[in-house]
Amino acid sequence: MRKGFLYLVAIMDWYSRKVLSWRLSNSLDTEPCLEALEQALAQHGKADIFNSDQGCQFTSDDFTGILKDKGIQISMDGKGRWIDNVFIERLWRSLKYEEVYLKAYDTVAQAKEGIGICLSFYNQDRRHDSLDRMTPDQVYYDLPSGLTKEA
Repeated sequence: MRKGFLYLVAIMDWYSRKVLSWRLSNSLDTEPCLEALEQALAQHGKADIFNSDQGCQFTSDDFTGILKDKGIQISMDGKGRWIDNVFIERLWRSLKYEEVYLKAYDTVAQAKEGIGICLSFYNQDRRHDSLDRMTPDQVYYDLPSGLTKEA
């Protein structure tokens, strides 16, 4: 933001790189992380393994309790090991340089709208070399190359 900071949490499917859900917050509270997790599970179903960094939001009893209750294995990055979560780190870099730094939002509403548009583009239109030039949506929904979920 032009003045201040916002915190973004995203739940990503590692195989397809699809952002399943996300939340924006003006604090480092656990609640937005819980909301994003619950939305991802409700809309996309249970994962076998959930990987995160070791932030207090992700190690909290509330967050890990949801994963344990659903029988999801918990995997955490090693301390200082950004490479353990390289896919989300790459998303953060793209989002910052292609959206956030260019806009320097004045309001939370502007940030939410801009980031939402950017993440929709990322899922639906951005082709990845590592995904054989397919989009995350094409890989996640097992769509033929050239088609989108809306088609």
